[in-house]
Amino acid sequence: MSHPDLSLFSLEGKTALVTGASRGLGQAIAIGLAKAGATVICSSSKENGTLKTEQIIKDNGGKAYSISADLSKQDIIRSMVDEAYSLTGTVDILVNNGGTISRFPADKYPLDEWQKVIDVNLSAVFLLSQLVGVKMLEKQQGKIINVASMLSFTGGITVPAYTASKHGVVGITKALANEWASKNIQVNAIAPGYFRTDNTQALQDNVERNADIEKRIPAGKWGEPEQLIGAVTFLASQASDYVNGHVLAVDGGWLAR
Repeated sequence: MSHPDLSLFSLEGKTALVTGASRGLGQAIAIGLAKAGATVICSSSKENGTLKTEQIIKDNGGKAYSISADLSKQDIIRSMVDEAYSLTGTVDILVNNGGTISRFPADKYPLDEWQKVIDVNLSAVFLLSQLVGVKMLEKQQGKIINVASMLSFTGGITVPAYTASKHGVVGITKALANEWASKNIQVNAIAPGYFRTDNTQALQDNVERNADIEKRIPAGKWGEPEQLIGAVTFLASQASDYVNGHVLAVDGGWLAR
């Protein structure tokens, strides 16, 4: 019996930039890409925030760097991208994972909180994709993976800015894919379901909401960050060279319910 060609999933010789890589989904993604062979530039909003992630990668025999950037500041984002290229000379894979969330009833939602969420979750995704995309266009090769959400499809409760931003992430993904697919740049998104991270702690702690969530998930349980690695590795690898503008849900069946 012949064996499948798993080299299609190898990231050997590739460099990935992962934002929001200090913990949770971003940390799992960075570690997973490194295990697939990529050199990983780990970014977070806090200086030295990804040192733990970097060390885990190195302890597993991988290669990693740590940088930082406040994703609400355009000039800092530009400097962060310059630093990334100065470290490795290239970014073959961009994972736009960094994000924030703020919870208020819609009628009381502060506009400064709205703007912060939109800046970090949406504007930064476009700017990072633009800055790295220019370099990818020069090489006629690249992978951009945006992190969407279940709230890219539904409205949520008390998170109007987050919902708007994640709907926008899907729109950006499709718009860039339309322009860049012919240039051998694949732009796709993953939509994580309900994963156990710091970002969802408020929902996990809400007994009623937690029970409702688990009841709806066909898998019957929250996801663990490591369960996102396969989807991201696929979209970062040669195996997805004909996948463009797609939103891959990793949700335990939530959207099928």
